[in-house]
Amino acid sequence: MPQLVAVSTNITEQFVLKACPLMSQKSKLNLSRYIPGLLTFLANKLATGASSCYRKHFGIGVVEWRMLSMLAVENHITANRISQVIGLDKSAISRSLQALESSGYVSSQVDSRDARRNTVSLTESGHELHDQVLKVALERERRLLSDLSPEEIDTLINLLGRLHTKVNYVNEYDPSP
Repeated sequence: MPQLVAVSTNITEQFVLKACPLMSQKSKLNLSRYIPGLLTFLANKLATGASSCYRKHFGIGVVEWRMLSMLAVENHITANRISQVIGLDKSAISRSLQALESSGYVSSQVDSRDARRNTVSLTESGHELHDQVLKVALERERRLLSDLSPEEIDTLINLLGRLHTKVNYVNEYDPSP
């Protein structure tokens, strides 16, 4: 565990991590090296662009696309399962699923293993929409990765997977004494 050291500023005395190269003595993040920020900025820009494209051409946003793509991989699942995999809150998932159901792209049914739960699945028109959007999503991905070699793409996938395994550990951190 890194040592905490006191760094004095003109306003207050603050504690910063000695080993943290991201923070200056004035406690400013170096945004060009702060990984959570870089990932968030990239994800936000990609999601905004995808949502705009998908709304224009298919009448759905990026959140609805995430639901369709998840259901194409794992059909007849609960909203809770979608939330676990995608990482969106249940209310956003519920709103998206309601919109997709009213458009005829998904249907819900009582879970055969637990009558207290509903499962969601793609309809035939949902599969058709998925297949159309998938072509566009894969072209967007191809463009994003076009300057990377196959080896770099494999490395990126590996690194992102490793970071993903740390999410719970990071989210468990509580700075209170």
